[in-house]
Amino acid sequence: MAVTDEEHLEGSDDGRYDYEELEADTSGDEETLDDFAKLLAETSAPAAAAEQDKSLVTQGAEVVDDYIRNFFTRHGLKRALDAFESEWYELQMVGKLGEDALTEVVPSEYQRTHNMHHQLVHLRQEVDKARFVAEKAKGTWDKFRKERDFHRMHHKRVVQEKNKLLVDLKRLKRHYEQYEPTLTELRHKYEVAMKEKMLMRLERDRLQAKCDSLQKQLAQYEGKEEEKPQPTVKKKSKDSAWPPDDRPNPYLNMQLESCKTEVKLQKTFKGHLGPIAKLALHPKLPVLGTASDDHTWKLWSMPQGELVMSGEGHKDWVSDLAFHPKGSLVATTSGDSTVKIWDMVQETCTYTFTDHPQPVWSCAFHDLGDFLVTCSMDHTAKIFDLGSMRCRQTLRGHVDSVNSVALQPFANSICTASGDKTVSLWDMRSGLCVQTFYGHANACNRAIFTTRGDAIASCDADGLVKLWDVRMVSEFLQIDSGRHPANGAAFDRAGKLLAIASGDATVKLFDLEKRQFLTALEGHSNAVNDVVVDPAGKMILSAGSDCTFRTWG
Repeated sequence: MAVTDEEHLEGSDDGRYDYEELEADTSGDEETLDDFAKLLAETSAPAAAAEQDKSLVTQGAEVVDDYIRNFFTRHGLKRALDAFESEWYELQMVGKLGEDALTEVVPSEYQRTHNMHHQLVHLRQEVDKARFVAEKAKGTWDKFRKERDFHRMHHKRVVQEKNKLLVDLKRLKRHYEQYEPTLTELRHKYEVAMKEKMLMRLERDRLQAKCDSLQKQLAQYEGKEEEKPQPTVKKKSKDSAWPPDDRPNPYLNMQLESCKTEVKLQKTFKGHLGPIAKLALHPKLPVLGTASDDHTWKLWSMPQGELVMSGEGHKDWVSDLAFHPKGSLVATTSGDSTVKIWDMVQETCTYTFTDHPQPVWSCAFHDLGDFLVTCSMDHTAKIFDLGSMRCRQTLRGHVDSVNSVALQPFANSICTASGDKTVSLWDMRSGLCVQTFYGHANACNRAIFTTRGDAIASCDADGLVKLWDVRMVSEFLQIDSGRHPANGAAFDRAGKLLAIASGDATVKLFDLEKRQFLTALEGHSNAVNDVVVDPAGKMILSAGSDCTFRTWG
């Protein structure tokens, strides 16, 4: 409703203002909506045109000549493509191609069929691959099924055998329980018999002594001299004097020639029927001694390898042999718990020591030749006097088998290597342990001195070789020869080269001055048990479980 000016003035007299009510103007809004619709139509048209143009571009038809070029290129027809292009452009230049030929397109149905053909070929290849994978998976599944059936059958068989063994074990246990009273009674009878035997032995010794006394008295009464080989008894009963301490080592300050390191296999000798356990070189003659598990020991002339002497007499494997410093005697140790002394001139066994109750592993002569040291599985080492042919000292201290024994050159010290993982030094006169070297984590197989006597090399069943300074009583070098046991080792005369007999059928050479590995001598077909170095430094000899000994030079 419109308000006039007069009414407006009248309403303003009382100090109030009256505002006129304006009608809603819809003309402007309609114009705005129309403009918006128009704008929307204008903007959508170019977008649709652009989309139409885009779809036209993406769905463009392929010209015939481009299709032919693509066909040749796809199939690798290069010469055909060159001929086609040359002839096509030549006709186009002379104007023999019309407008229809230049703009003619490939029918869409043909293109679709062509594309579908390519898809079909691709899908067939995929199907072939899937079929190959399926067949391979089927073969693998069949293989696993057969293995499963085999293992299931094997498991059933093992279970049946286990049940059978359990039944047998229970039956044997019941059977043993039936005989247990009888065994207890027999054990008691055996103890009583042993006591009676000991008493009878004591009584026999007492009566024998009494009889000897009566015979002496009878000889005195009759005025007869006792018929006994007194000089021989005195000679045998006379003990040798212990070696003196003031003996200098002549090699201590001498410059010795080292063994050559560039060596190769020269000869192989098969002279035993069993594994060869130990090698020893004669101190004066070119003779090599071998000890074998075939119960024999043999002497060979070197370097020809001709058999000189063969010793038979042990009832079990021969574990070691050693030459007397004068070269006239040979000592051998065996698994029959004996130590035999052999005369090389008479070719006979002159004496047998039976003091060890268990197998004897090793032996060594003292450099003066009056004493022989042996070690055994009975945890002891013994010193035998060759003058009186009796045991003078027993070295006790190891808690496991004593596997090796060595004498320090021109000294009175004995080195032993034991299965209790220790290496010990002993004073041969007092029989006391002077020093024990700890450090091995497994049984020690061998221990040797250098020619100067200032260092010891010990090897163990883990393949580790440790070198010990005798004067400083400490380890100064460790050599890892591999995962196989180190069965033996040997120094050259200069003490600069160490040869290690390894369980992996090789002999490893190590330079001690440069502290580096040199080479591995390969040739044995089984574990190498021992190795020795020629004092002249010209040859290395090794023996193994393949029943052969070999020379390297």
